[in-house]
Amino acid sequence: MTAETSQTLDRGLRVLKLLADTDHGLTVTELSNKLGVNRTVVYRLLATLEQHALVRRDLGGRARVGLGVLRLGRQVHPLVREAALPALRSLAEDIGATAHLTLVDGSDALAVAVVEPTWTDYHVAYRAGFRHPLDRGAAGRAILSARQATDSGHPGYTLTHGELEAGASGAAAPLVGVSGVEGSVGVVMLADAVPERVGPRVLDAAREVADALR
Repeated sequence: MTAETSQTLDRGLRVLKLLADTDHGLTVTELSNKLGVNRTVVYRLLATLEQHALVRRDLGGRARVGLGVLRLGRQVHPLVREAALPALRSLAEDIGATAHLTLVDGSDALAVAVVEPTWTDYHVAYRAGFRHPLDRGAAGRAILSARQATDSGHPGYTLTHGELEAGASGAAAPLVGVSGVEGSVGVVMLADAVPERVGPRVLDAAREVADALR
């Protein structure tokens, strides 16, 4: 800690990170041990975080992340969208297809940024706010592939045809190595099959977006 930082705020943020990393919550004693502070300090931290709905405690006394964190999380979308736009514009113009950034929203894939090419005679209409199940369409399937990837290597790109719209094909690659953000970058086009060069180009764009978000 330096003179310019707040020890209390630092501890509160560490509490949130610890709770975010567990599915079953943590007790005051467990938090006390992990933070290296006494239980009284932990009680005060939790009480403050509860007032802002960032933490909740169940009947057994275990602390968990509160719904207030979700409200903060919704504000992340505009920041992520802004960071991704340069790579999406380049991808759309290069491929001549509608490019999109898709993030996980519950059990759905949610398009949060869409860029259409400027020089094509026609392209697929795809709007920000469009959502679909994660197991349908290239964007969602790419995200699922990242979840299933092992330490042996990073997931590649995913190709689909006709899963979300008849006659449309898609290619997408997951965002890799971005803490707190689960999503993919892709394109959708009116074609029976995705041209060979599109998959690697989408993979490059996904890396560009991931780099911008780190």
